[in-house]
Amino acid sequence: MSSVKLKAVVVDDEPLARQIVQEYLGRHQDIEVVAECANGFEVVKAVTELEPDMLFLDIQMPKLNGFEVLELIDRDVAVVFTTAHDEFAVKAFEVHAIDYLLKPFSQERFDEAVERARRTRPSARRKSLDELANDVRRSALPLDRVLIRDGAKVHIIPAATIDYIEAQDDYVSIKAEGRTYLKQATLSSLENQLDASKFIRIHRSYILNIERLAKIEAYAKDSRVVILKDGTRLRVSRAGYRKLIAFL
Repeated sequence: MSSVKLKAVVVDDEPLARQIVQEYLGRHQDIEVVAECANGFEVVKAVTELEPDMLFLDIQMPKLNGFEVLELIDRDVAVVFTTAHDEFAVKAFEVHAIDYLLKPFSQERFDEAVERARRTRPSARRKSLDELANDVRRSALPLDRVLIRDGAKVHIIPAATIDYIEAQDDYVSIKAEGRTYLKQATLSSLENQLDASKFIRIHRSYILNIERLAKIEAYAKDSRVVILKDGTRLRVSRAGYRKLIAFL
């Protein structure tokens, strides 16, 4: 029998809730708690640095909720969700066959969740978590903020502060309040998530916050540029120009 223990991170903004999970894990001698976290920022840092095998993740937390944490971590980790009564969350878990613990839960129910997490194949687990994250994301549209992981750090960018977004290979470059942030995403995915009454795809490479628009100028034959209030110039495609004219 292997003496290597599974590493676990316990996440809940309530100290008593973390203590209960710690106590229940006491029966599982092959699992070692390597970190306790009280908010989403702490858990993203812990998962990045400690590379746990299991994550006991609360849903309702300040700063970042459990679903937002899920969006930010890319490690294959067995996640056991814990939640107070939340009708949407429970339905989402059941649709995607993901286990969860509804507070308050017993030792017996906790043990069942742990064993199920052990048995689930990593590939099936990742697929289910990705589908769950996508469903939750769609239910919360349009986005009022964009989350960006930078190593173990998390940046929260309010959508209203974004000037424009530019496609850069497998990433997008988000310009906001004089700073530039890189996020691993496609321009199309963000276009579908942001408020269409405020953000317009003006070019295959650009999404513009319409509130930053100062004017539109001719650039060359049949081409135009937009000039933002800070003087930034962005190319506009024919389709993008038609969208702008219809919007304005």
